[in-house]
Amino acid sequence: MSDTVRQKVVEIIAEQAVLEPADVGLDNSLEDLGIDSMGLVEAIFAIEEAFDIEVPFNANDPGESDFDISSVAAIVAAVERLVAEQKA
Repeated sequence: MSDTVRQKVVEIIAEQAVLEPADVGLDNSLEDLGIDSMGLVEAIFAIEEAFDIEVPFNANDPGESDFDISSVAAIVAAVERLVAEQKA
């Protein structure tokens, strides 16, 4: 995992969870962190803006999305993939 991508994603998620970045573990789910569906959408928007990417996420049907939100590590990996695809 790219340290800069991981750090920024953790900061965004921490902000939505009203936590310090140090309190956000890569194995945490958003639910573990107390992030609801509105917080998830806001985090997705913040990630898109921070990395200038388009996240393939359907807020109406998160289970059908190509963007894995099962854990912080999964979100970091998905963002890294999108950033790499954009640069290619």
